[in-house]
Amino acid sequence: MEVEENKELGLMAAFADKAPTPPKPGDIIEGTVLALDRARLYIDLPPFGTGVIFGREYMNAREVIKRTNVGDTVAAKVIATDTKDGYIELSLKEARQAVLWAEAEDAVKQKKQFELVIKEANKGGLILDWQGIAGFLPASQLKADHYPRVTDGDKDKILDELRKLVGQKIAVSLISAAPKEGKLIFSEKGTDDKEKRELVEQYQVGDTVDGEVTGMVDFGVFVKLEEGLEGLVHISEIDWGLVDDPRHFFKVGDKVKVKIIDIKDGKISLSVKALKENPWAEAAKRYNKGDKVEGVVIKFNKHGALASIEEGIAGLVHVSEFGTEDKLRQSLELGKRYPFTISLFDPKEMRMALAYGGEKK
Repeated sequence: MEVEENKELGLMAAFADKAPTPPKPGDIIEGTVLALDRARLYIDLPPFGTGVIFGREYMNAREVIKRTNVGDTVAAKVIATDTKDGYIELSLKEARQAVLWAEAEDAVKQKKQFELVIKEANKGGLILDWQGIAGFLPASQLKADHYPRVTDGDKDKILDELRKLVGQKIAVSLISAAPKEGKLIFSEKGTDDKEKRELVEQYQVGDTVDGEVTGMVDFGVFVKLEEGLEGLVHISEIDWGLVDDPRHFFKVGDKVKVKIIDIKDGKISLSVKALKENPWAEAAKRYNKGDKVEGVVIKFNKHGALASIEEGIAGLVHVSEFGTEDKLRQSLELGKRYPFTISLFDPKEMRMALAYGGEKK
């Protein structure tokens, strides 16, 4: 008798293990639409019974319900399982949101691309709409073609340029999805652009080409190589000498000869200084450590002062010589010429250190 009871208990346990788990609040569950009656949508949820969408949840999902027919399979989120009339209370809208955020997270992993319309602009970037969810495209994630070209960095002017893009369709990819915060972040960079790739493939590193300056930003100059293709001359590639502001060297519309120094991920990096004689090569023939020279102070930084001894050749006068930055600035003035001694000279690395006062170190 005991053996039979144990066998029966074992069969019941096995059956319980195979039985589907009843839904609980928060679960996403699928079912078939049974009927729509008096602002209530009934959904068949075998083997758990019938679900119902009513009241506020019905109003929230009315646009979705308009497009729903008897027999359709729908996903809904469980709100409650213990309603007084025995139905399982459901939410269509919350289920749709959950499904959408799952899709968004998948899009980030899969690096999927979308064509979306720009809805709004603010000083930080653009607002896009993705399946009813507002997303943000930071200005820093725009391609060169769409990056605001503002000569003085004025935020109001940047906003004016961004507003010109409102209403346009743009190819983007999702780079971040945060369901709890309700944030989607997009990027225009890295999106597939067949035509641009074909244009880029016509160029090689080392090519010298003619271009036209189309815009300037703090970190460099945009140069159009041909219609639909631009490259960037980084601020460090403008000149062998110190470049504080690219706008002092170029203006929009200037014709310029540039050298292609890198092509990566569809982006072309350009150089203007690579087409000029490197002044350090000539300086190596004329200067040595210990030489007395004269230099003009051209800039202060956290390490000291930069003094130019000739075009494109500058050395650092370290603040430690003066004790404090205030004493350094009291002793040296911008634009003034002073005597120095070369205390370090490495033309291959384009480095020079200067000692103030013309005395050897």
